[in-house]
Amino acid sequence: MKKIQSIQLIESSNEERLPDFAPDFPYIATCAELDKYMEPTVPWHWHPTVEIFYMESGTLEYTTPNGKWVFPAGSGGFVNSNVLHTSQIKPSGDSTIQLLHLFDPVLLAGEHGSRIEAKYIHPVITAPIEMIPLYPDEPLHADILKDIRQAFQVSDSRWGYELELRRLMETVWLKLFELARPAMENKMRTDGTDDKVKAMMAYIREHFSESVSVEQLALAAHVSKRVCFRLFRDHLHMTPVEYMRSFRLRKACQMLTEGKHSITQIAYSCGLGSSSYFGKLFREQFGCAPAEYRKKWHNRDNNTHK
Repeated sequence: MKKIQSIQLIESSNEERLPDFAPDFPYIATCAELDKYMEPTVPWHWHPTVEIFYMESGTLEYTTPNGKWVFPAGSGGFVNSNVLHTSQIKPSGDSTIQLLHLFDPVLLAGEHGSRIEAKYIHPVITAPIEMIPLYPDEPLHADILKDIRQAFQVSDSRWGYELELRRLMETVWLKLFELARPAMENKMRTDGTDDKVKAMMAYIREHFSESVSVEQLALAAHVSKRVCFRLFRDHLHMTPVEYMRSFRLRKACQMLTEGKHSITQIAYSCGLGSSSYFGKLFREQFGCAPAEYRKKWHNRDNNTHK
């Protein structure tokens, strides 16, 4: 299981990059040390893989376009394929460690068009399901959480690892399928609006250093300005301008940790104007000046490599 201390997003979109994802066995397990991330919030993103997670310690709050859930230690959940989501650390006094299984549904379905895909996989990933939360005080949930936790114990150096891991994920999936049955009776979840939001998020990612108007953003998704505002409100729970500002500040954080550019250079290259305005926004968001933030992360890196 790989330990991670940051999330990587594909440059042309907000789809999560999965560096160790191999097409011949499309699965990875990660241990997210969330307290070591640049921010206490994982930005809005998605991935075609499904996500099944377990909270080892700490507390994490997940938000999707249509819901919000809090996951303390010992709980977990299922995030469906291509669902927009963000998460945020909730103060608990403990370090926040999340264990994640991320895999392409083909891992369980086998060949495209198979009976398994048609009966057990496709109905779930196309249903109006964003999240299936799992809490240990529910007997069926506790049983699934035990299986999820057990799957992290399988060593990838062990003979038969791939078969054993897939067997455990199949067991988890079948139990999740039962929980998902009521939602699967509804119509398909997608109405195309997710794709429009993702198109606008990608446009911001490509043009964040420029002056971007809401009109330009709406044009990128072939919607009106009014619809643009509504989509951001309904899906990301913020305005387009608020999202652009938060994205630019995240890019600024990344550049500050790299330590290669001056504060003024970072301000302009991230589309945040003058260094004084950048400093004002940065303090409002992170509670410290950009130079303080850079020093903190520089010291952390030095301590890590001692």
